[in-house]
Amino acid sequence: MICTGLILSCGDNDLEIETINFDSVSLQFCTAPRTNAKNILFKINQTESLILELQSGVLNRGVIGDTIITESSVPGQSQLTYRIFSGNVSKNYFCDDIPTVDPKVLDEVEAQGGMVLIETMALDSVNFVHNIRLSGISFVTGKGERITNMNIDEFGAVNTAIP
Repeated sequence: MICTGLILSCGDNDLEIETINFDSVSLQFCTAPRTNAKNILFKINQTESLILELQSGVLNRGVIGDTIITESSVPGQSQLTYRIFSGNVSKNYFCDDIPTVDPKVLDEVEAQGGMVLIETMALDSVNFVHNIRLSGISFVTGKGERITNMNIDEFGAVNTAIP
């Protein structure tokens, strides 16, 4: 079994997650985020992904000159999932109509606590930018081990527009 450097270690054919680091990875999505729908946003770091499902309506419309901060609890309102794959994964894995067979998911861990903080600013009367941050995120593996070595505070920014 092959494991990546500082991120994973292998022991007894089980994957042990030591570090989750996505701060320098670009935010991606399949369809443009909307203010009135659930939004799936993800980051891909070669053989790993971090998937954020934002609750419907959490991307608010702002007011010119003001900044609105919205909170969404994890896992209650929004969901954050960390996946490890058998090989490099691409945007197509998440966006294709017919799911790919490879790479396979080797491990998946759901966040058990924390907050998604969204700072919304109006660019003009119809366009908005949403800066997404994660706070106090807690992952617990299937073995009950808590993952504490994480660099995922700044999730990224998305834009929305009034249709």
